[in-house]
Amino acid sequence: MPTFDTARFLSSLAGAFLAGVWTATALRAALKAATADRPVQVPGLIPRLLAKYPQPPEFGALSGFLAFDPGMTRALNRLTGRPNPNPRRRTRPIRPQVMGQPPARLGPLSIPPLATETALATWLGLSDGKLRWYADLTGRNRKHPAGPLRHYRYRWVPKRRGPARLLEIPKPGLKQIQRKVLDEILAKIPLHSSTHGFRSGHSIVTNAVPHCGKRIVLRFDFADFFPSVPVARVVRIFRTVGYPETVARLLAGLCTTCLPADGWAARPNPPGDGSDHSTWQRLAARHLPQGAPTSPALANLAAFRLDRRLAKLAATVGADYTRYADDLTFSGGDELARRVKRFAAAVAVVSGEEGFTLNYRKIRVMRRGGRQHVTGVVVNARPNVPRAEFDRLKAILTNCARHAPGSQNRENRPDFRAHLAGKVSHVSAVNPTRGRKLRAIFDRIQWEVPGPGGTEPAPAPT
Repeated sequence: MPTFDTARFLSSLAGAFLAGVWTATALRAALKAATADRPVQVPGLIPRLLAKYPQPPEFGALSGFLAFDPGMTRALNRLTGRPNPNPRRRTRPIRPQVMGQPPARLGPLSIPPLATETALATWLGLSDGKLRWYADLTGRNRKHPAGPLRHYRYRWVPKRRGPARLLEIPKPGLKQIQRKVLDEILAKIPLHSSTHGFRSGHSIVTNAVPHCGKRIVLRFDFADFFPSVPVARVVRIFRTVGYPETVARLLAGLCTTCLPADGWAARPNPPGDGSDHSTWQRLAARHLPQGAPTSPALANLAAFRLDRRLAKLAATVGADYTRYADDLTFSGGDELARRVKRFAAAVAVVSGEEGFTLNYRKIRVMRRGGRQHVTGVVVNARPNVPRAEFDRLKAILTNCARHAPGSQNRENRPDFRAHLAGKVSHVSAVNPTRGRKLRAIFDRIQWEVPGPGGTEPAPAPT
């Protein structure tokens, strides 16, 4: 069977069109006659041709139009059995949205099965439109002026040293949604064993215990920990546990935000040399906000591979590794002490490859001869509070017991009793023996309580 000559066919068809009257009826008749032996169905060809050329064109122009017309190309491909050269015009089957299987290392997860956008909206008690408004996938929220249409409030908190810290605080409606996502999804996903911050059953004490009595302790700190986690990584977290892409993107939108330009302009004492431009780039893109209830859990999950790599790196020199939020701690013996510089460089490389940046001004190398402290806990021999901190608190409690408690409230705290109780509880958690001593003094304090005629001393504890 002879092969079909596309070029000759198009030339013959152009000649047939130009041989007759330039009207829709005559052109349809010419097309039917030219394709009598090989029927070619080209919907809409004649209207497109007349719209392009109201008057008969030159032969070359007409041949070129027929050669590049998408409808004619598809018709000839069907005729010759060739595939469609334009993949964008293929009809793609609609795949059903189903939950995927999480990795085996996560084990069975008791998370809600949310396979569609409507299922997610129903689970959150929202309409589809309200869900998309809160998720803000198009980034319109940052373009609204400050007011009720924005989902976040922004506050800059000055620090003793370094630039101010930005708090991005979700408003009540969004915060309620985030708490539900935290309690029923994120809290059910297991973390790496080295993670101690923002994790049930863990604390600064459990973070410090592995480093007690070591020859050397290394401490690192991340710069811009939460803003360093972009929305793409958050989407991957939800995809990993099995949610379809549409649902994962909506969940990620609910848990991330981007800082408006006026929020960045309100920062205190901006440097004039542009040294904070990298921070602005992180905050202007969608990121985890410091102030949202979901951010600590998502940051821990985003750092899972980092924790795994750093734990293996520590094992190569016989060291222990823990992480409390953005504080990284390593401790070990002689081998780690000999390789401090190379080990610190390796930590910086691994952190950079995982998308985090070390704050080099806060790297600490603490040897056995000096005080070793991890997240505020002294670890030279056993977990303990700094001696100066214990002595200061003991003196305050003693003066409160001997004199009126108000005489020691120099910072005018509204609930001084609760403030001191929290300090005593902290010492008790770190060092129970010292905590009992402070508790005994605290219980001797005569607190003033409201009475019918003003204030009166509280009864002495029995």
